[in-house]
Amino acid sequence: MAIKMGYHHLDGAEVYNNESELGVAIKESGVARDKLFVTTKVMSNIADIPNAINESLKKLQLDYVDLYLIHSPFFASSDAELQAKWQEMEQVKKDGKAKSIGVSNFLQSHLEAVLRTASVPPSINQTEFHLYLQRGDLLPYMHSKGIAMQAYGPLTAITKAKPGPCDEMLASLAKKYFVSEGEICLRWCLDQQVIPITTSNKEERLSDYLRATTFSMTPKEVEALSQAGLKKHFRGFFNNKFGENDKS
Repeated sequence: MAIKMGYHHLDGAEVYNNESELGVAIKESGVARDKLFVTTKVMSNIADIPNAINESLKKLQLDYVDLYLIHSPFFASSDAELQAKWQEMEQVKKDGKAKSIGVSNFLQSHLEAVLRTASVPPSINQTEFHLYLQRGDLLPYMHSKGIAMQAYGPLTAITKAKPGPCDEMLASLAKKYFVSEGEICLRWCLDQQVIPITTSNKEERLSDYLRATTFSMTPKEVEALSQAGLKKHFRGFFNNKFGENDKS
């Protein structure tokens, strides 16, 4: 359904257990391969990245993915271990099995470790990012290093964390721009050069989310939302890796 609606970025992962399903959807869509952007991630088989990418490609029925990510840094007990795995990722790119390589759920310390020895820097860091988890200085740091941020959970403020300090402002902005509160959350990301990713099994909602690319908020509105969001902290994922008040 998403491909039919015009969504050509397909996000998969070993641990999502959706690579085989994605492979079938791609094959049956009839959309040319070069019109699709396919991402998958390694975590379960992080010990053997060369085999992991081969298995993922087999399930996806593809010769390459557009983006291959290390799903999490928390497997590593040292910077050296992170650096060694990044070298294996660079080889995946060199072998033509991934057009771009990146990471997911990395903090600044993890990125710094990788960058110290990388020949090819991560192109992107896919991480939880929304009004109630803005991650301190991570975004400006990534921008300074030319690493894009891709946000998962961008709708958290309206789907998991209500009531909150952004509720009134989100409702007001949605009314002003004749869109949904969800589209305001997505636009808040886009207006900060953050790429939001979200999912839905409802065709109408998928169609609505495409509208988030058709308008922009003012810098003052973006900043006001950001400041309101800082008044609440909510983390939806990896809570076992962070302290209750850790906003990194």
